Amino acid sequence: MKYVLIRVEKSADQEAIGAVITSAFLEAEYSSGKEAAIVEILRKADVLTVSLVATDEAKIIGYVAFSPVNIDGLNDGWFGLGPVAVDPDCQREGIGSALIEAGLASLKEQGARGCVVLGEPGYYGRFGFAADANLILEGVPPEYFQRLSFDGSSPGGRVDYHPAFGVS
Repeated sequence: MKYVLIRVEKSADQEAIGAVITSAFLEAEYSSGKEAAIVEILRKADVLTVSLVATDEAKIIGYVAFSPVNIDGLNDGWFGLGPVAVDPDCQREGIGSALIEAGLASLKEQGARGCVVLGEPGYYGRFGFAADANLILEGVPPEYFQRLSFDGSSPGGRVDYHPAFGVS
């Protein structure tokens, strides 16, 4: 991996973050094309619990966000990972993994109980995420919705992300 600095987002980063997210998801078959808008809505709602950028010496090349989720209607210290985005010219260099690891560490430091993610099991399994039949994200194949408990808890029920994720 080339040298990158991972740090908390600054207000001056917002335009560059949007550009990285848009370019990263531009050709992704599972993309809604709304990922940058989702982050903007989460930011305006002040629910970006962790918002990190990866920079090389010149520019922002990656981004990851974590925001609260409700499980069975309760906000009980669980968070959703996403989106994570890396500039297409810098993908497959470990930048996304470094962002995710730094974000998970930040959540743990803040006392979070756990994190959920919708994504490829082979990729997210490397971080300790695993499918849990007790957690339900409607309309999603259960093997792609995974959790990582920080405190050993294993909640169950329907998971709801912030309404921003339903933006159309």
